Amino acid sequence: MPTEPGVTRAAASPPAGPVTLRAAPQGQLAALRYALRGQGLLWWELNRLARLPPDLSPTRRYGFQRAFSARILRHLRVRAEVRGPVPAGGPFLIVALHESVTDPLCLVRALPLPLRFVARDEIFGWPGVGPAVTRLGHVAIHPEGQLGGYRTLLRAARDILAGGESLVVFAQGTVAGIESDFQRGAFELARRLAVPVLPVALSGTHRIWEHPFTPALRYGQRVTVQLLPVVGVPEILSTDPDVLRVRVRRALKAAATRPDAAPPRHYRPERDGYWDGYRLDIDPDYPELARHMADHRAARAAQPPSSSTLPE
Repeated sequence: MPTEPGVTRAAASPPAGPVTLRAAPQGQLAALRYALRGQGLLWWELNRLARLPPDLSPTRRYGFQRAFSARILRHLRVRAEVRGPVPAGGPFLIVALHESVTDPLCLVRALPLPLRFVARDEIFGWPGVGPAVTRLGHVAIHPEGQLGGYRTLLRAARDILAGGESLVVFAQGTVAGIESDFQRGAFELARRLAVPVLPVALSGTHRIWEHPFTPALRYGQRVTVQLLPVVGVPEILSTDPDVLRVRVRRALKAAATRPDAAPPRHYRPERDGYWDGYRLDIDPDYPELARHMADHRAARAAQPPSSSTLPE
């Protein structure tokens, strides 16, 4: 991604002020490709999306997003492996694993479905990216707010699904890694709106661009997009949302960690920081890391208000 004036985000803490989207292509050939073609292509395409009319139909939005994703992924030489049949019917609430800001591009290319995405509200303020995702009508939520943005999501989801588009929710709410837990909101939403859930296991995307942890950008990366069986409305209505949440979480992570899948990202707080102030819950199926995070938070809570919250 291109560099803009601002403050570079440190991995150890939430950002303060404008976000800098930096890219550091790995290798001389990659740096040359990015300088000669990639950076200009990205900004041209983002500006083009930002100038679209505000009243896009689902069909036109689908076409613009597909074209944008195809051009960027083709330039980056991403090798996407799509596994599993695309289900008939819909629209769906798509619950996908999340490990990179490039995940929406890969999903748009992999799924022949008109899609809209739920994204953290700060993304709508990013240079270049923000105006584009705003014009495309994606849904902004603030996960750290009261009820995690659920009310906002419910209102938007009802309209989007009624218009025939599927809605993608990244239930982890973070790109930290496979160890992050699923939030309950997506499964409450599915039950409230009586919409089938399509689980999608994405892995390998973190190798394309490592933002926000590092600016490393890589060409030619392998990505796996695995479509799991749809969870139908009868099962959703008859199953407690927490039970369904755990069931889908385990199925997706089992798919993403298969030996033949592109390796997923793993969260390491000593490398990535603790992201105090952001919602980052650890999956209890990773008990050692969950205990470590609980100990860190307990120690942080015991600190006087003037003490630093950054990890040592």
